[in-house]
Amino acid sequence: MTNREVGKLERATQKRIIDLFSEDLGYSYLGNWTEELRTMPVEPGLLRNYLIHTKGYSKMLTDKAIDKFIQTCSNTSNGLYEANKEVYKLLRYGVPVREDVKDAKETVFLIDWEHPQENDFGVAEEVTFSGKHKKRPDVVLYVNGIALGVIELKRSKVSVSEGIRQNLDNQKSEFIPRFFTTMQLVMAGSDALGLRYGTIETPEKYYLSWKEDSDVVFDYSLDKHLSQLCQKERFLEIIHDFIVFDSGTKKVCRPNQYFGLKAAQERVLKREGGILWHTQGSGKSLTMVWLTKWIREHIRDSRVLILTDREELDEQIQTTFTGVDEEIYRTTSGRDLLETLNKNRPWLICSLVHKFGRTKEETDVDEFIDDFASSLPADFKAKGDIYVFIDECHRTHSGILHDAMKEILPDAMFIGFTGTPLLKKDKQKSIEVFGSYIGRPYKFDEAVKDGVVVDLLYEARDVEQFVTDQQGIDDWFEAETRGLTDIAKIELKKRWGKMQEVLGSKSRLEKIVYDIIRDFKVRPRLSDGEGNALLVSGSVYQACRYFELFQSAGFKECALITSYVPHHGDIKGEETGEANPTEALKKYTVYQDMLGGLSVEDFEKEVKAKFKHEPAKMKLLIVVDKLLTGFDAPSATYLYIDKSMQDHGLFQAICRVNRVDTESKKYGYIIDYKDLFMSLEGAIKDYTSEAFEHYDKEDISGLLQDRYEVSRNNLENALEAVIAICEPVYPPQEEPQFIRYFCGDPEDLEAIKATEELRVALYKAVVKLIRAYAEIANEMHKVGYSFEEAEKIKDQVKFYTDLRETIKQASGDWVDLKAYEGGMRQLMDMYLDAKSSRKISDFENKSLVELILHVSEPANEPERKRPREAVAETIENNVRRVIIEERQTNPKYFERMSQLLDELIRQRKEEAIAYQMYLGKIKALAEQISKPEESTSYPDSLKTTATRALFDNLDQNENMAIALDAVIQATKLDGWRDGGIKERKLKLAVLELLPEKDKDRIDEIMDIIKAQREY
Repeated sequence: MTNREVGKLERATQKRIIDLFSEDLGYSYLGNWTEELRTMPVEPGLLRNYLIHTKGYSKMLTDKAIDKFIQTCSNTSNGLYEANKEVYKLLRYGVPVREDVKDAKETVFLIDWEHPQENDFGVAEEVTFSGKHKKRPDVVLYVNGIALGVIELKRSKVSVSEGIRQNLDNQKSEFIPRFFTTMQLVMAGSDALGLRYGTIETPEKYYLSWKEDSDVVFDYSLDKHLSQLCQKERFLEIIHDFIVFDSGTKKVCRPNQYFGLKAAQERVLKREGGILWHTQGSGKSLTMVWLTKWIREHIRDSRVLILTDREELDEQIQTTFTGVDEEIYRTTSGRDLLETLNKNRPWLICSLVHKFGRTKEETDVDEFIDDFASSLPADFKAKGDIYVFIDECHRTHSGILHDAMKEILPDAMFIGFTGTPLLKKDKQKSIEVFGSYIGRPYKFDEAVKDGVVVDLLYEARDVEQFVTDQQGIDDWFEAETRGLTDIAKIELKKRWGKMQEVLGSKSRLEKIVYDIIRDFKVRPRLSDGEGNALLVSGSVYQACRYFELFQSAGFKECALITSYVPHHGDIKGEETGEANPTEALKKYTVYQDMLGGLSVEDFEKEVKAKFKHEPAKMKLLIVVDKLLTGFDAPSATYLYIDKSMQDHGLFQAICRVNRVDTESKKYGYIIDYKDLFMSLEGAIKDYTSEAFEHYDKEDISGLLQDRYEVSRNNLENALEAVIAICEPVYPPQEEPQFIRYFCGDPEDLEAIKATEELRVALYKAVVKLIRAYAEIANEMHKVGYSFEEAEKIKDQVKFYTDLRETIKQASGDWVDLKAYEGGMRQLMDMYLDAKSSRKISDFENKSLVELILHVSEPANEPERKRPREAVAETIENNVRRVIIEERQTNPKYFERMSQLLDELIRQRKEEAIAYQMYLGKIKALAEQISKPEESTSYPDSLKTTATRALFDNLDQNENMAIALDAVIQATKLDGWRDGGIKERKLKLAVLELLPEKDKDRIDEIMDIIKAQREY
């Protein structure tokens, strides 16, 4: 290869591209127009020739249509966007003109969209255009003499970004904006980096790469993608069906949207439903818009109903369609929805799915549908050919409400849309309801690679809580719980434990608040006000406490957005006389202060607008469930999680910060205070795994039958267990007999104690029964029960549920937790303290995509083990984990600990040691591992962990360990672990002190030094 073939001039690339269009794609070569000055993006002669000689329009109509079109192209007084939008309408829908004032208007179509090959495609190079300053685009694509595509080419050693910026410059008023009034695809490319495409005014960061397999081998990806994107049928199809003007921004489809829509169109024509899964942030809403428009234009009498399950999503759908100039009717109630469907118009409707019936899915499905059907108007019949789009279909659309929809829309076609994968437990129902995936799912890691969304960096932080006065807590419990039964005391202590875990002490919340405030001072995008953050709290009450703490700390640019709406009825009966308010009182007070007289709706609208458009004025939103789906804010860069989350909820939440924004947003950041990585890891496996293949109907039936069979067995076993527990009760087995059996004499404390075991067994069995019934309560007919059998089981479940509550009351096991709330909360704040957060993840410099690609396959479920063995293995695994984590701080010491652990495991497995003795020894070993400083084997002079580590790893040389510690303390500089000059300086000092025999171990010893927290 000669040097001239590398980094060749763009002229050589341009010649090859011109040949590609004229020889391979069938475009006519129009010439090199360097010397010809143009002021319009239309070649009137070519357009006139096409309209008269190819399409047969009269000369009069043709001239009037061309004059009107050129006038529209010339008018840039309202800006390029408005001019291009008006031109696009004439291109897509035709130019209405009349030959004579007395004649009716006729529509002259400048492009034959239905027969692409009957249009005249041409390509010209070096098209010189005159504006305020002359510019010369490299390659221009014409259809019937109208410029619809432009390509700027760059030599291979120059970034394609230069071509993109050249296009953007050309559109400015200082250059040739009029040239772009007809432009649909704006492209830039080079032999090294291939093709990037957008449309008018597309910012550089949103330029896209085309992705499509090809059987043809190309030397350059540039040629491949141009041949795919600009093939005649494809070029016109994208312009006609895959461009939208969205609230001031013109957009063109991404490859995943194009191929997903093509697959969906095929399904529509076959009337086969399915699920379209494109990852969060990849343009699902616009995909819905384009499919809606296509259905309207290609299916006679078609109507589209878009259903969501949340108010904010319903509002978002309305906003999206309004933004693209499509009038959509948003229903106001269930009755309004039915009345709308009973009429022929409007054709485009959005609604909440719950408007099909009750929001609770507790009742029997047959009863519900019969009840619902009886409420329909007598003449009800949904009008038109209806297509139902289910947004976020993984959540609520597979149960009784879906059955209700099918009941009133029996002929409708259903398509599910989701931005998250269907987890294994959801798949069977979803296949039954919707059908298989439509096209190929577009996954998170693929979207990151394509630049559609930004990657996410994950960091786990731990805020450890500890008890400051256990005796104080014990004294409080003893004083407050006199007179309660043992079971009631256990309930209260469980509540205490849950409050510790879920709410946390004031000290813990303060540490997190200060953590976040510190991040706003030092972290990228937060410190300069370009980006902002969301804090996900575990409850509305906790969110209110967070808000108060931020306000107290002087951090005023934050707000609460939760599902809570304060109402005076909320605080009725909440005053307990305690100084510490109940949850309800606290929420009501905080919200009233924050709203400042505004309604919740107006307040949220104002706050969200600031958060999106003025991030420096609304830095932090504290949320619980709201805004974790359907809320797109490019400014959102950090997500702080203090809530247990998993699966769909977790992935939808983290994707709130993956939207592309300015150049400074390289990543979205996930800061996790709940250490959810194990949950996250499991979700990743589902999120990025291969989509399940299309199922045959026979396969689906088999899968569903298995699920129903298991559910029926679980229910019947649970019911039998409860019946067996109650069987010894003396006839007639009514309330007095049950109370006597499970409580004895309620006034006899000894009898209450003696029957405690019976009651606990009853409580557990009834809870198990309730859960088993809830699994299939809405599908009893599908499981195989007759109506009479289902009714009988429902009555039994209700009976035993009521019995459980009655026995709790009669025995005194039931405790009114509300009365203890204030005291327990005060107790937590008094006796629970928290340490400052510490980073606990060891992968903060890895992106989620890196983690995704290296997640191992899930291990097989372990075989069931004997209880003692299972306990022992759990302890051993925990001890082993600590050894591995701490090994680098002192390899010699932890090597000895590992050997001791191996020996203990051997003795246990060979039963050479009694189980109780084993437990004692492993406990002692665990203490040695967690507190090596308490070992008696070290000289008294070694007072720190670091000196003891040096002692262990330098042949137990006490003097050397002390001397080396002194050198390190004297030589180390701030930030010395930089891998650079600071670290090398310390290394040389250490090396100088080491004896000759240890000098070749310098790297090993430096690793030990770097692992010491003291240094």
